[in-house]
Amino acid sequence: IRRWSNIPFITVPLSRAHGKSFAHRSELKHAKRIVVKLGSAVVTRGDECGLALGRLASIVEQVSMLQNQGREMMIVTSGAVAFGKQRLRHEILLSQSVRQALHSGQSQLKDMAIPVLEARACAAAGQSGLMALYEAMFTQYSICAAQILVTNLDFHDEQKRRNLNGTLHELLRMNIVPIINTNDAVVPPPEPNSDLQGVNVISVKDNDSLAARLAVEMKTDLLIVLSDVEGLFDSPPGSDDAKLIDIFYPGDQQSVTFGTKSRVGMGGMEAKVKAALWALQGGTSVVIANGTHPKISGHVITDIVEGKKVGTFFSEVKPAGPTVEQQGEMARAGGRTLAALQPEQRAEIIYRLADLLTDQRDEILLANKKDLEEAENKGRLALPLLKRLSLSTSKLNSLAIGLRQIAASSQDSVGRVIRRTRIAKDLDLEQVTVPIGVLLVIFESRPDCLPQVSALAIASGNGLLLKGGKEAAHSNQILHHLTQEALSIHGVKDAVQLVNTREEVEDLCRLDKLIDLIIPRGSSQLVRNIQKAAKGIPVMGHSEGICHVYVDTDASVEKVTRIIRDSKCEYPAACNALETLLIHRDLLRTPLFDQIIDMLRVEQVKIHAGPRFASYLTFSPSEVKSLRTEYGDLECCIEVVDSVQEAVEHIHKYGSSHTDVIITENEKTAEFFLQHVDSACVFWNASTRFSDGYRFGLGAEVGISTSRIHARGPVGIEGLLTTKWLLRGDNHVVSDFSEQGTMKYLHESLPLPQRNTN
Repeated sequence: IRRWSNIPFITVPLSRAHGKSFAHRSELKHAKRIVVKLGSAVVTRGDECGLALGRLASIVEQVSMLQNQGREMMIVTSGAVAFGKQRLRHEILLSQSVRQALHSGQSQLKDMAIPVLEARACAAAGQSGLMALYEAMFTQYSICAAQILVTNLDFHDEQKRRNLNGTLHELLRMNIVPIINTNDAVVPPPEPNSDLQGVNVISVKDNDSLAARLAVEMKTDLLIVLSDVEGLFDSPPGSDDAKLIDIFYPGDQQSVTFGTKSRVGMGGMEAKVKAALWALQGGTSVVIANGTHPKISGHVITDIVEGKKVGTFFSEVKPAGPTVEQQGEMARAGGRTLAALQPEQRAEIIYRLADLLTDQRDEILLANKKDLEEAENKGRLALPLLKRLSLSTSKLNSLAIGLRQIAASSQDSVGRVIRRTRIAKDLDLEQVTVPIGVLLVIFESRPDCLPQVSALAIASGNGLLLKGGKEAAHSNQILHHLTQEALSIHGVKDAVQLVNTREEVEDLCRLDKLIDLIIPRGSSQLVRNIQKAAKGIPVMGHSEGICHVYVDTDASVEKVTRIIRDSKCEYPAACNALETLLIHRDLLRTPLFDQIIDMLRVEQVKIHAGPRFASYLTFSPSEVKSLRTEYGDLECCIEVVDSVQEAVEHIHKYGSSHTDVIITENEKTAEFFLQHVDSACVFWNASTRFSDGYRFGLGAEVGISTSRIHARGPVGIEGLLTTKWLLRGDNHVVSDFSEQGTMKYLHESLPLPQRNTN
């Protein structure tokens, strides 16, 4: 805890030797000294007369939050000219209206013209008001601000430089936020572009160059430049092919075309890039981002400091491999080539991958052993996750069998005709299956997921981006290498990409122009986070697996304990494991009920009592905190219901629409349950654990979906396909089918082509 003026605030551990900029966005959270440069377009309103008070208040709030974390914040601000222009216009209008009212009468007021205002005069009139506004806003967060006006001479005169440096250091030491601006009241007009020629030469002709000079002079860790564009684009923003550059490296400026400067202010994007590169050479990291967008401006500064993918990050360290954006484009191009292959060729790739899993077994297990040893040494994984991380010979053999099933069943998956209609004479319509596009599959601690999902993507002709957990890095690397080796036999190696960059999951979920579907494989928390972070990209999956087993009055004694034991104890961490056991009230205090309880005790299952069940007991187990709980361990809830109807209602209220089971010998009761429970999988006298793509005969699954659109339940090849319509005509036009036309609609259903069932 640090204190200033008796006000405590939390500090974060921040320290690094200055002299080298951060290499990756993820390191920005370690930045201690930060300069935030506010461009004129950020600070001023659209009419250029007055300040954007809402944006300014949000920026002050973010800067205050970071300052109160123990960081040293400085602001380089524009806005004095705009604020002064507003004040001077008001004064001129007021004085003109008084004079004209006295000499010419009211009828002349409408003819008043406001003279062109000189910028230096506007700056002189606006500086004090702008600073007063900053002071009032920072006061709300118990932070003091101080104004510093500088000119180019202050940096070229050695004594003035030392004075400025000393003043800024003293202000930072006292937890004061310096607010710096060029002294536009006395600054000369800008000269032609003669600065920024080297590390030791930079003149202050606008606030971009001022911010860069100040950042290097003060050995700042991070310079954030806020403007009215999202960042740096590879061509002028707004042009058809313009793409936001995520990371910009020195030397890349030759491939960039610069557009015009912003609507207000002295510097355009070219000036910002030059200033940013100068600061980068001086050891300061730089991010250029949008400070005006209403959806992101409220957290743009804190997002940048947290390492989120916002704007353009300037880095001197170029990664060895492609960026995730490039990988997405490669996956799309590779996926389209993959979809154009013959079905036999796609199947051949999957058969080859299955063979490689067994042929290269020793190398795979060696890589997996490294992951297990690292995870155990760091102690970061719980026992259930370690089990998921572990590969074995039997697991690899099962994987190979599943892949061969996928290959055998994929012969007519892509391009299958599912509907044929004769619209009119010589005008035939077909609906055919096609790949979805590019899939992003994010998985935790499950290296066996990689070949399964890859095989399903190959069979369905989809491009694939894979993001695995770092705890399985070695295993994922070799499995991806084998996948690409199999793809290479038909020249589609790029169709499956493994994301190895430091991309955060939240950043990946924003790539809506590259990704068509996100499939999370992992904990319920992971799925919820992805569903929350996905912006414009559909997410296939389930956030919870709250599976129920209902034991009816007509249940078989022999079947009950077997099904419950398998559902709960066979693999309690699975999403299809039993979490809530519903017991018909008439079964309480019967031998069958006692057998169930005894079996759960023998299996060391911790029992939580539902409210109704607890009311029947004198000494009950711990009462459940929520009936909507996924335990993921040897724990379950027991609750009592009066009928199958009440069991269905309980499932609909507290379940997650995943998998629900009835145990009964009464066929009528069973059919009622099967028809009325609205879940992805509903079973009669079978374990919940059958809810699995491999056990369903799908070969494997990309996950289990509880959504009601597209795929539901275990998702295999069919769930990774969509459709398109093919219309074949012969000089047909819609006007021929009007009342005066010569043609009529037939809409005849045509037989489908014979499916290949081999």
